Amino acid sequence: MTRPRLDETSRTLVTLAAQIAEGDPEEIRKGVAEAIAVGVPPLAVDELVLQSVLTVGWPRALVAAGIWRAAAGAPSPLGEDGLDYARHEEWTRRGELTCRTIYGDHYTRLRANVHALHPALEAWMVTEGYGRTLARPGLALKLRELCTVAQTAVLRTPRQLHSHLLGALRSGASIDEVDATLRVVHPLLPRAAWREARTLWQRIRDAWASAP
Repeated sequence: MTRPRLDETSRTLVTLAAQIAEGDPEEIRKGVAEAIAVGVPPLAVDELVLQSVLTVGWPRALVAAGIWRAAAGAPSPLGEDGLDYARHEEWTRRGELTCRTIYGDHYTRLRANVHALHPALEAWMVTEGYGRTLARPGLALKLRELCTVAQTAVLRTPRQLHSHLLGALRSGASIDEVDATLRVVHPLLPRAAWREARTLWQRIRDAWASAP
């Protein structure tokens, strides 16, 4: 039986996402070199680096950005730069749509729970996280979610991994694509963390496959 596979671009971006989360500059350089070698669109790498701020934080995202920009040998594309704060309402609308896509029936509960933690967190999550960042053009939502699966697995944040495993499926990823994503990060995880991630995924996979 052949193992589930990702296409070359997806596999390379998922691997780079995991390397960014791990935070080793040498490994990030290897991932960036691989992305260039296999012809991953530069815009896709830019978008992965930008969205990594949400999951791994500014320090590791900035390290990755520096390595990528030096290797790319070109300035960042203009695209949607996210600087036009007059588009705040648009970011909120598309953030609500993207967040609802990822969380499905749990969307309302998610917002209530995060609001209870702090109203500012809820606003930033929807407008800045999902609207301004994850809903940007340049990288399909399915692939953004697979990259987030890789990063939350490496960071060993099981609640967020649970949400984004489901989010990947809700965004159009197949069970095989999610499975292949986890296999990419397997070598980066201690045995206990891998077992935990696989158990979580198996539970989600079984429930998803049996849903009407």
